[in-house]
Amino acid sequence: MATTPNSHQQQAQFQDHLPLMANKLGGDGLIDELCNGFNLLMDAEKGVITFDSLKRNAHFLGLQDLSDEDLRSMIVEGDFDRDGALSQMEFCVLMFRLSPELMERSQMWLEQVLEQEMKDFL
Repeated sequence: MATTPNSHQQQAQFQDHLPLMANKLGGDGLIDELCNGFNLLMDAEKGVITFDSLKRNAHFLGLQDLSDEDLRSMIVEGDFDRDGALSQMEFCVLMFRLSPELMERSQMWLEQVLEQEMKDFL
């Protein structure tokens, strides 16, 4: 008998794909794809991701089995300005934060760029 994965399993599966996407697409390509994901989930009239737009469009990203509580938690987790919705920047930051491996790589990329800048400066 097949079981339906719970939201934590789905989140882990989603997290596992971000580093692969980063490797394949590079930094700019990954940001473009995150922006595409944002556009799929956002409320077209408001230009942000609301709970209702996330619930309505979650199936586009394979998140249709998440509970309302999980969806609300995603909004709260990424909502830095506390307006009850996710802007494009908040969404992208949230996606990075949900992927610890990607966060580590981002730190490494930043350090490499800074090192190169210092070499070029000297």
